Amino acid sequence: MDIHTRFAPSPTGRLHLGHAYSALRAHDAARAEGGHFTLRIEDIDGTRSRPEHVAAIFADLDWLGLTWDEPPTFQSQRLALYQDALDRLRAMGLLYPCFCTRADIAASLSAPHGPDGALYPGTCRHQRDPDLARPHSWRLDMARAAERAGPLVWQDAHAGTVIADPLAHGDVILARKDAPASYHLAVTVDDAAQGISHVVRGRDLFTATHVHRLLQALLDLPTPAYLHHDLLAGPDGTRLAKRHGAPTLESLRLAGQDGRALADELRKGEVPIGFGTVEA
Repeated sequence: MDIHTRFAPSPTGRLHLGHAYSALRAHDAARAEGGHFTLRIEDIDGTRSRPEHVAAIFADLDWLGLTWDEPPTFQSQRLALYQDALDRLRAMGLLYPCFCTRADIAASLSAPHGPDGALYPGTCRHQRDPDLARPHSWRLDMARAAERAGPLVWQDAHAGTVIADPLAHGDVILARKDAPASYHLAVTVDDAAQGISHVVRGRDLFTATHVHRLLQALLDLPTPAYLHHDLLAGPDGTRLAKRHGAPTLESLRLAGQDGRALADELRKGEVPIGFGTVEA
């Protein structure tokens, strides 16, 4: 089977060393086997996505010496695919509208906790005749969906055979009030539509794969192989993240650093002084 990987950044800020490491892992996995590498811009967060960040992504990846095999794709141009998936799940009776805010959920004493924090307590799950004119998201009735799909597994390069446990995530959002699809839905649909055979991404997304495996089963989509790699950490030991102000590739590029030399160092497991690796 030909290997087809992808790098899928969100243009909500500048890329940092962690993004460089992930892009290199995905790019090199394909190139080592004569496979295919795709760049996908996940730009459906309309409140934070910026054209200047897209331009910076292209410049940063070129600086690192990375190439892709067809023009980049943009999630904002693929909305019909997500709507079709939502329509199919709705026809199965697996979706319900949710009018709750994050504050509502945080204030709920009945909210259990899962891998990513507080789970949705199901406040809107059994409402009758909801007013769809009000702003709302669409949630997956996880118990009903898991029952329909039955037992599921997926393969990870490090963890081996993993038994999927989507119930631990509760009733996840698949379409947000302010976006036509959530990360869970969009990435699952896109990976299938683009023929991604191997998903290479950070360990911070390992638990999300339990949800993605369920969606693949419900929508009759193929299941790729997964490799969840270690994350890069800053001097304080916490993983690099945009929201934590991680040093950007743009700042290194504009300072005159050799991007291809940096890429070669990362390939050898060498990180700049003061940085390290951490598992999510």
